[in-house]
Amino acid sequence: MDAASFSLRPVFAILCLLTLSAGCAHTQGASTEGQPKVVALDIKGTEQVKASDIKEKILTTKTPWWQRLNPFGKPSYFDPNTWQADLKRIVRFYQAQGFYEARVDDAKQEPRGEDAVALEVTVHEGAPTLVTKLNVTGLEELSEEHRSRALEDLPLAQGAVFREEQWAATKEMVAQRLHELGYAEAEVGGEVRVDLATQGATVDLRVVPGPRYRFGNIFVATDADPQVNPRRIIEQAQGSVKKGEWFSESALADAQARVFRMGVFGAVKVNRGAPDREARTVPVVVDVREAPFRSVRAGGGIGLDAARQEIRVLGEWTDRNFFGGLRKLTLTGRVGYAFIPNITAAFDRGEDGAPNISTPHGPIFQFSAQFEQPRFLARDLRLQTSLTAERGLEQAYNYIGGRLRGGVVWQPRPDFSISPTYNLELYNLNGQRGSVDQATAPALVLGCPEDSDRAECNISVSYLEQFIELNRRDDPLAPRRGFYASLSLQEGGGPLLGQYTFVRILPDLRGYYTFGPKDRFTLAARLRMGTLLTPAGQDSAIVNRFFLGGGASMRGFNSRRLSPMSKISTTSEEPVDQLVPIGGNSLLETSVELRVKLFSELTLALFHDSGLAGLGPLNFGPHKDDPRLESGRVFGDYHYHAVGLGLRYATIVGPIRVDVARRLNIGQPLPILGSTPGEVTTLGGWGDCFGINKSDKKENYAGSPEGLCTFFLSIGEAF
Repeated sequence: MDAASFSLRPVFAILCLLTLSAGCAHTQGASTEGQPKVVALDIKGTEQVKASDIKEKILTTKTPWWQRLNPFGKPSYFDPNTWQADLKRIVRFYQAQGFYEARVDDAKQEPRGEDAVALEVTVHEGAPTLVTKLNVTGLEELSEEHRSRALEDLPLAQGAVFREEQWAATKEMVAQRLHELGYAEAEVGGEVRVDLATQGATVDLRVVPGPRYRFGNIFVATDADPQVNPRRIIEQAQGSVKKGEWFSESALADAQARVFRMGVFGAVKVNRGAPDREARTVPVVVDVREAPFRSVRAGGGIGLDAARQEIRVLGEWTDRNFFGGLRKLTLTGRVGYAFIPNITAAFDRGEDGAPNISTPHGPIFQFSAQFEQPRFLARDLRLQTSLTAERGLEQAYNYIGGRLRGGVVWQPRPDFSISPTYNLELYNLNGQRGSVDQATAPALVLGCPEDSDRAECNISVSYLEQFIELNRRDDPLAPRRGFYASLSLQEGGGPLLGQYTFVRILPDLRGYYTFGPKDRFTLAARLRMGTLLTPAGQDSAIVNRFFLGGGASMRGFNSRRLSPMSKISTTSEEPVDQLVPIGGNSLLETSVELRVKLFSELTLALFHDSGLAGLGPLNFGPHKDDPRLESGRVFGDYHYHAVGLGLRYATIVGPIRVDVARRLNIGQPLPILGSTPGEVTTLGGWGDCFGINKSDKKENYAGSPEGLCTFFLSIGEAF
């Protein structure tokens, strides 16, 4: 059985598990056994208020259809007392929406057999109450600019339906805006007078802004015997809260983020103290609780993919006050075993009984030491260095070597940073051998120097990198609002020595917009564009190239399988086993995803992904006759597309994500480099989807020989 067809079973198993889990989490009605089950709940007469909104406000609920499939859930039983209270809740909910004449005209209970009941409610909504007047008092002494900013685009407006929720939101919004303008003691209240005869509401918004304050001194409340000098805490808070500047709540929030980012506190809270009305200043109190300065973590995991699988154990030791001064030393280790394409590679044998060298497997490890020096020359500047030794196993090669990295991070704001670094990478690379001798394969397979053995070589990559990041997302694991932007620039070779001269550019843009009733819909989009430029006649190192595919990349391909290919076997029965990805010098990746909240914990996602990883640099324009240039052309023959759907189940560690994607038949087969310079060939595939609809013979299609469908299970959103 091939890997694609084998993965079909967990697809349905996990989808069912998530559906049943959602049933467990969904709020049920009365749980008194012995009462009949509620098999239907209909609310009639609703024209201006949605019946679904009403059902969310009452306790009695219909037994969901999946309850009989869920061994852990219970039916929703009918409770007469709860039902009578729910009828009153329906009327109260209508009143909160501005329908003060609403009433329940009829409530029916129809038995369905011996142990079930169907409920039906008929409501009379009446006419809504409109806001006829909106009077605002108390802002007369403020400047015109401040009055406008405080009252701009309020939820409650004259002529609109009066809703209690919008009335509360209006008072809260005005108070927040005044606090942000420096009126630290601003209070907002008022009253609403409803005339049932005219269905009109007169709203009186009363504001007491109080004096406008500036920031005063910063005080620290900490443990009895603190190891962190309070002056260091004050210094960090002063990055956002500056004495003499106008008070604002956002500055307090930024100061709290700055102090927490020091990494040595288990809890941080930044609040304003009691204002000094004579001096018109507000002191700031930073309340912190120190966390343990040394910690040890251990764990394990597995990585499952159609192209590569691994098992691993991990460990980490951290000292957050290494030789004092809040210096941070982190030692991490990861040891495991990798199999290509899957765990059966360990038992694969050729016809002569010897191990099959085209299905490699072996131990992998990574050990690293990271050191960080805060306040390096300036408050917002950190020194960071790391040293890593590693052995890895990829589809096209295995390697052993190490990396040295040193630089600084300038972070003037919690959401913005610039990090210039120097990087040195030393590797021994070995090409995976199959029935095709790698020594005759093109040099682009590994990018080894011309004077080395092309099946094995030692390389050194020396380069500078500048990484700029702006992160305005509300949540890094499951973002729903905001945006993210980053830019990576790498310059290698030249005066930095090393064997490769190159320039690598990789920008990354992501945006998130939530809309609809109760913020049910989230539209997310991503764009990454990369190019790797080298001098004429020089190949790029395989460790610097671009690979696409996987659960957090272009989901129409398995991990790293969207790439130029090299043939390592002509005897494997499966076409995908004959090729290994060798990476490209150009990258384009786009994703558009619509996330729809089904229940509080379960979300449905619909997505479209596209991507390319080309042999040549990224380019635009008309069709190119040279496949190397065409493979890097945006919307060219090697620009692939996929559509799919997924489920996300919210947990405390982030959403558990299941995605299933199908690649569209738009474009050419993946490019395969031949042994002759400039030669590019293709290979047909079965055109199957998890082993279904498998063709009788090989045929060319977009992205062949890769299968048309993929499945991914992971934690966290794709982007």
